[in-house]
Amino acid sequence: MIIKEHQTILVSIDFSDQSLNALKQSYSIAKHTKSKILLLYVSSNPEKKHEDDLLNLAETTRKESTLEVETVVEKGDLYEVIIKKVEPLNISLVIMGIGDHVKFKSRFGGSTIHKFINLLTCPIITIRENMTMDGIKNILIPFDLSPESREKVPFAVQIARFYGADIRIISIFPPNDDSYENKILPYLQQVKKFIKQEGVNCTNKTIPSTMAAESILEYAYANECGIIMQMNQKEVSISEKFSGTVGQKIIEISKIPIMTIHPMKRESTNRVV
Repeated sequence: MIIKEHQTILVSIDFSDQSLNALKQSYSIAKHTKSKILLLYVSSNPEKKHEDDLLNLAETTRKESTLEVETVVEKGDLYEVIIKKVEPLNISLVIMGIGDHVKFKSRFGGSTIHKFINLLTCPIITIRENMTMDGIKNILIPFDLSPESREKVPFAVQIARFYGADIRIISIFPPNDDSYENKILPYLQQVKKFIKQEGVNCTNKTIPSTMAAESILEYAYANECGIIMQMNQKEVSISEKFSGTVGQKIIEISKIPIMTIHPMKRESTNRVV
């Protein structure tokens, strides 16, 4: 799976600094995938002023990016509207600016942004006001032994080619669990070999830690990673909550953009990060 060409990239706009930054960061991916940009404004009570402001922003975006830009103003809940728009509008990617506090509520029964991401069927990039996707040097993909974890690779290779970036694979495992490390290392070598065959430089690293999210981010910062790619956690069981917590925490505290990818449907969902 990859981000399809000639589709639509949806950018959620509320005119905050983080949403306007998300829009600017969408330009390069839209150009690489020959996609148009859809600016979506959602409010419980949209007004004519909102429509006019969105149209003005679209015109500015066309001039800055030379891309095709469309606008939609909807009444309702932001998360629900985006989910409903994905298939009818051929949305290949959602880019959403988020604030420092991402646990804002929705009509999903007081849920957080994480439940929205889990229900979304296309990839989403979450990005804050001060983040940039210009000049990405390294892409970080956390890995475990689940089949879903492998699904990040085509997306990572695609983004790496866009930016001329390298891919760094990392696997976090419990300290003193030598059996897990012995199992994961051949798997990582196999994935690294495939990525290199695709013409992209790649390294792999295993790190023993009881604080997976923090260790992943520490490695990302130390190695100048410009984006982290992870799987979402749809319908995980109680025994699999650990990895879901890791993915959620990464989104909440990361200082770099996060791309979360929807896994292929399988009979059972294993631990994925």
